[in-house]
Order: sequence, then C-alpha cells, then structure tokens
Amino acid sequence: MFENQPKGLYALALANTGERFGYYTMIAVFALFLRANFGLDPGEAGLIYSSFLMLVYFLPVLGGVLADLFGYGRMVTTGIMVMFLGYVALAVPLGGDQVALWAMMGALLLISVGTGLFKGNLQVMVGNLYDDPRYSDRRDAAFSIFYMAINIGAMFAPTAAVKIMEWAQTSLGVSEADSYHFAFAVACVSLIVSIAIFYAFRSTFRHTEVSSMSKQRKEKVADDQLAPGETSRRVVALILVFIVVIFFWMAFHQNGLTLTFFANEFTAKSTSGLQSMAFDVWNLVMCIIIVYAAFALYESKTKRSRNIAIGAMAAAVIVLVVRYFYLPESTAIDAPIFQQFNPCFVVALTPVSMAVFGWLARKGKEPSAPRKIALGMLVAAAAYLIMVVGSMGLLTPNEQQAAGDSATLVSPNWLISTYLVLTFGELLLSPMGISFVTKVAPPKLKGLMMGGWFASTAIGNFLVSVGGYLWGDLPLWQVWSVFIGVCLVSAAFMFIMMRRLEKVAR
Repeated sequence: MFENQPKGLYALALANTGERFGYYTMIAVFALFLRANFGLDPGEAGLIYSSFLMLVYFLPVLGGVLADLFGYGRMVTTGIMVMFLGYVALAVPLGGDQVALWAMMGALLLISVGTGLFKGNLQVMVGNLYDDPRYSDRRDAAFSIFYMAINIGAMFAPTAAVKIMEWAQTSLGVSEADSYHFAFAVACVSLIVSIAIFYAFRSTFRHTEVSSMSKQRKEKVADDQLAPGETSRRVVALILVFIVVIFFWMAFHQNGLTLTFFANEFTAKSTSGLQSMAFDVWNLVMCIIIVYAAFALYESKTKRSRNIAIGAMAAAVIVLVVRYFYLPESTAIDAPIFQQFNPCFVVALTPVSMAVFGWLARKGKEPSAPRKIALGMLVAAAAYLIMVVGSMGLLTPNEQQAAGDSATLVSPNWLISTYLVLTFGELLLSPMGISFVTKVAPPKLKGLMMGGWFASTAIGNFLVSVGGYLWGDLPLWQVWSVFIGVCLVSAAFMFIMMRRLEKVAR
C-alpha cells in the first residue's frame, strides 16, 4: 500500500491534512452555529450552509484556470493565505445582528476563494507525480492514501470543535453562541501548520508545480499524440462523470445538515457501556491501529516486522481494555461528534478496500473507475435506506420540537451505521473519481478538468439545501427517500453510459 510511492505524495498529503483539519473543525459546528447565533430556521441555515459548500467546491474551477496559466504551487500558496484571512475574520465574535451576518458572509467568501486556489491544484500536483512512468501504475493507490490523509484531519475535527467550545464555556465563561468562534480559530492554527509542511518538504514535489504555459511545447507534443477527436471524447466522458457525482455529494453532505439535525433532535443525548467508547476519538484511533497492524502482520516478510505488528496490535487492545474499565457511568453525546465516524471509517477501511481491489486486479476482475463510481451511488442509496428504517414511527421535525421532553429519541447506532455504509460509497466514488480525472484529462486541461470535478461537487453541495427545506412537516422516511431516489437514478445513468466511459479510461 505504502511501498514504492514518491516522497512528494506524503508531503502533499500532510499539507492537505492540516488544511482539512481546520476546515472540518469549522464545518462540524457551522450549521448549528447559524441557528444558535443568528436564530435562523433550518431552511435558511441550510441555504447558507449549502451555498458556502457550493463556493468552496466551485471556485477550484477558477483556481484551475489560473494554475494552468501561472503554476500550481503559486496558487496553492496564495490560497492558504487567503483562507487564513477568512478564518481569522470568522473567529472574531461580532454578535448576531445584521452587521455580524454580513461580516460572516465576507469571511465565508474569503475561505471559499482560498480553498478554490488551494484544493484542486494540490490534487493536480499529486497526479503530476504519477506522470513519471516509474510510478504511473500506482496512481489509484496514491489517491486512496491521499484521501485517507484528508480524513485523518477530518476525524479529529469534531472532537476538537466540541472540546474547545466546552473549554471556552467552562473556563472563560463565554456564551454558547460565542464559543463557536473558538472552534473557528482552530482553523487558523491548522493553516499555519499546513503551509509549514508545504515549504519544509517542497523539494520532494517542486517539479509538479510548473505551470502549463511554461511547459506548452512539451504538452503540445502530448496532445498531438492523442487520436483525432480524442480530446473532445475525453472531455465529454469527464462531463458525464461530473453530472453523476453531483447527486452523490447532494446526498453525502447531508452529514453536516439533516443528519446533524437528526443527531441533535432525534438521537439519544447520552450513552453508556461499550457503545460509549465509540464517542471518544482516541478509542477509534486504537481500533484503526489494530486494523493497520493486522494488515502489516499479513504482509510481513520478516520476523521483526511481524513482531512489531503484533506488538502494536496488543498495545492497542490493552489500551482499549483499560479505558473500558475506567468508563464513566454515562457519556454525553453532542450532535457534531457524529461527524467523526465518516473520516474514521475512511481511514480504517482504506487498506481494506485497497486489499480487495488489489486481489481483484490480480485476478483480472478489478472494476474500472467508472464502474466503481456507479457502485458507489448504489451504496449511498443503501445508506439512506438505513435512515428510512430507523425513522419509521418518529414524529416530523416540527412535531418533535413541539413535543419537548416527551419526544422519542433513538439509538445513535442508526446514524453510526449510516455513516459506515456512506463511507463504503465514498471510497468507491471520491478517490477513484479524482484519479480518473487526472488520468483522462487532456494534458493542457488538467487544471480546468480538476476544477470541473469540484464544480460538480459544488452543484451537489448547493443542492444539499434541499434537505433543509424538507426538514419540517414531512415524515423523516420521506426526507431520506428523496436521497435514495437521486442516488438510484444517477447509478442507472452511469451504468447506461458505462461502455463510453470505460473506453476512454483504458
């Protein structure tokens, strides 16, 4: 999994981990902040939340165009600086009036622009590492590792947000509404770490930063090697994929909106015993260590490496056993903490998925990237089917709010199970989709096509707001069924177009 990869992969992945940690710390509490600080209803909060997500993922189109002209590295650096200004502005508590609302909008715009310059271009640089024939066959594995690194940052983000808010309220005596700004300040620190990593290890990936304009002659030769009409066929194939992933992200990013509302309004507020261990991120880290140690043991070629793997596994098990015996009688559950499960599952399941696909590849049966994307849509539909079952018999959100203390609350296992299945869909779709773009995009359009991937994600993120408007008088099973429907239709479209997509992917 990690063998024979260029060093630049790990440097770029770590730089991205720092930035993503800050971003997801903010996202973990942002929808709740909008309602608590400004008194917005779910639809209004959902519109602002989804519009911000749309900009975050649409502006890489502009970032890609600029990078194709001026260089990827320059845009990445500029993006971090602009993001930093936005997070600083968001971290300043200004109250809940109209002036504060517009100031927040300005901060969100800065964060969106900075992310647009940073995110897509960093991933293009990762793809450029694998233009080297020595590494070209490791491209899919590289993006799985890169994606896993993103989620390491995201995994710790909800806990960081909740803990720093609790500290601000208990130690500094700030109000709940003002405590959100401390969570936003975490992003400022994480960006400093990110840029430090980027420059400290820049020598390992500097060759990937060169702008397309400075390589125009070389890339013209590469384009000339394409068959007549091949450029347009590749672009059309990518556009078809972009259309499909719109609806995946519409469903997936409900994790920050309706799924968080469900956690806040319909899920038990405390737990105990073995189940409560899942709500401490360090217990999840121990579980991840056990998974990776098991894989290391399976792949070990020497006695020393086997002993290290066994030792790591045993140590993690011991830590979990000790922590179990020191559990409190009851553990409070904060709604944002549920957002740690998806990145945790990504980190834990990445080696599993890579092992499965590696095994299928050796047998000549590995699905193509487009087929994995289509399967990912089906899995996402299955995730929301779990929510349909778990919501049967529950009140509508408005009825639940009116019920007050007599409202029915359900087990947190419904949400945890949903996040687990959604993660399987994400691993099939997201890293494979990014890899597909870097592989299929015509050489002089790499930045633009990666921007297109993010533009499709942006449209899907804007459609996340649909969930906010559905959240009110509709029975919950109907809300979740909307997302099942769009995923099934998208999967069907993907399978219909499969032959065309697989042809350009060869």
